[in-house]
Amino acid sequence: MKQKRWTKSNIIFVAVILLFIIPQTRSFFQVWVHKGMSYFNQSSIIDKEERKSVSYSNWKLISDSQLDLDFKDTKGKVVFINFWATWCPPCIAEMPSIQDVYNDYNDKVVFLFVTNDDFDKVEKFKTKNGFNFEVYSPLSAPPLELSVHSIPRTFIINKSGEIVVDESGAVDWNSKKVRSQLDELLSEQPI
Repeated sequence: MKQKRWTKSNIIFVAVILLFIIPQTRSFFQVWVHKGMSYFNQSSIIDKEERKSVSYSNWKLISDSQLDLDFKDTKGKVVFINFWATWCPPCIAEMPSIQDVYNDYNDKVVFLFVTNDDFDKVEKFKTKNGFNFEVYSPLSAPPLELSVHSIPRTFIINKSGEIVVDESGAVDWNSKKVRSQLDELLSEQPI
């Protein structure tokens, strides 16, 4: 028996592949896929014996509002560091969840959204998406423990200066699990 060449599933498969190839639709569908995957890629606390301490070296940053920040000033605080870019689909996918967490914790947690993108491009991106968090550009290299080779990459540092979360890829940062992790870290006393 001879099979049909173009079945419905073949047509759907080709259409999906084309949507990921055509420049006008590629970004939207990549963000959509990463957003879906972010619900499975959950944040987890690093075991105490596996944690690395951050060296509060000479890492200097400047914000999109032109404020200087010395990373040493974050010592003794819970710090949420997200390395990202405006052109990165998994970064874009996780940003709404980060904005939600930022809205509720920005007075208790230090948020550092770090990018190498031009601040004009960042401002357009923030305005288009309704984001109001402050974005930082590095003026010097980060501590070795915070070196990244791919984005998005997110670190959460506890009050004792230990990296307790180190996640790559899109994550749903507005989950009950992450909020519980942040609440627990905020209640700890620095060692």
